[in-house]
Amino acid sequence: MQKSVRDYRRGIATKIIGWKVGITMRRQIRASAVIGMTCLSLLVGCTTKDGTSAPEGIGQPVAEKPPQPVTITIHSAGVAEAEFNTRFKDALAKKLPHVTIQWLPTSGAGNTIQDYVARGEIPDIIRNIASTVHDNYLNLGLSYDLRELVKKYKYDLDRFNPLFIDSFVSMTAQNGELYGLPVSPFFSRVLYYNKDLFDKFGQPYLKDGMTWDEVYEAARKMSRVEDGVNYRGFSAFLSTFIAYNEYSLSTLDPAKDQLSGIDTWKKMFDNYIRFYQIPNNPIAANITEEQNIFKKGTVAMHADIYSPYLDLSMLKNWDMVSIPVMNGAPKKIGIFQPGYLLITKQGKHKEEAFQVIMEMLSDEVQMKDARNGFLPTVANKEMTNVLGQDSAILKSKNMKAVGYYELAAPRPSRQKGMTVVDTRTADKLLENAFIDAALGKDDVNTVLRKADDLLRQEVEKAKSKTK
Repeated sequence: MQKSVRDYRRGIATKIIGWKVGITMRRQIRASAVIGMTCLSLLVGCTTKDGTSAPEGIGQPVAEKPPQPVTITIHSAGVAEAEFNTRFKDALAKKLPHVTIQWLPTSGAGNTIQDYVARGEIPDIIRNIASTVHDNYLNLGLSYDLRELVKKYKYDLDRFNPLFIDSFVSMTAQNGELYGLPVSPFFSRVLYYNKDLFDKFGQPYLKDGMTWDEVYEAARKMSRVEDGVNYRGFSAFLSTFIAYNEYSLSTLDPAKDQLSGIDTWKKMFDNYIRFYQIPNNPIAANITEEQNIFKKGTVAMHADIYSPYLDLSMLKNWDMVSIPVMNGAPKKIGIFQPGYLLITKQGKHKEEAFQVIMEMLSDEVQMKDARNGFLPTVANKEMTNVLGQDSAILKSKNMKAVGYYELAAPRPSRQKGMTVVDTRTADKLLENAFIDAALGKDDVNTVLRKADDLLRQEVEKAKSKTK
């Protein structure tokens, strides 16, 4: 009986030990499986129970290779390297540290884009203005369509003011090509005035939204001679009458070989010439003198471009208001188009060049530009609301004047197949005509007819070059 009991107890103990061993083994198996599955799923440097590591390289994340250093050359006529450094250098160095920018000289003998192309030293990026893009880019065989890169980088063209994209495509494309993206600066129009002279003659300050008739009356009251000094009521940068007109009227007709819209030009000429017929307000001898006379402190009002480059520091107390409007004319501000950043088809680093352009036109860079007085090319009201706020001079001025009216569309270019005449050449003919009329050499109708004849001759000259 005792033996049976001992045998029974021994059997129970054996079973219990077996159960424990079985449980322990199952737990070890499950643990090993978990370890194995964990190593397999993570594919990283897992260690097995015995301390051995997974084979080297298996499951290790593949490190991206750092971008290779490249040098991007830029030819930017009209913009000094110092300005480029101030506006863009830090942002490019931060976002694209592998890119070195080589700024090519653009002034002096041998440094035009034609010179570089002739030497086979074609830059990666060219900055050009719309009026010369044919001569300085398209006609040199440099054109490269950006649409492929825009698509690859999913670049949002809608962020720009559509005036700048649409007008440039219309001017340059044959089949919808996009050759460039707009970069500040561009220039609109305002009316500056010398507060000290208004105080001296007891006249109320100007205000936004005035008409040219109201400004004419103010100019008439301010034009006088006192103590041997001729105080003029009004002066102007005459080129703005032509190139920045609110009608968006081209000098050369887009579809015909003649002066565009003669009746409209007559209306504009009549509006401005009357200011120079006011006693004691004669027009200066030439365009340059007329443009700069306001800075001497003897002119009450001056119609000119709004530009962060314009230096009026010699005047103690000046401000500006919106450009006046003519009766029946569009209530818009005529503009001179921005520059455009273009990539050359010969460039070896097109993607890096496009990355540079994207950074130069980023919101961060354009916001900094705007705060320093540069009008942005993107349609972002936040930027225009802070225009000039970081400028010691502009922050105290009436900056609302700059955007008081909508921007007028850029002047249309010649239609496809029509002979192109350099815009500056065509505009100069009208400027000379205006001066002749303002000086009383001929009436407005006569000077416009002469300008039309000279413009037709320019078209014939351009045609003869292509034969």
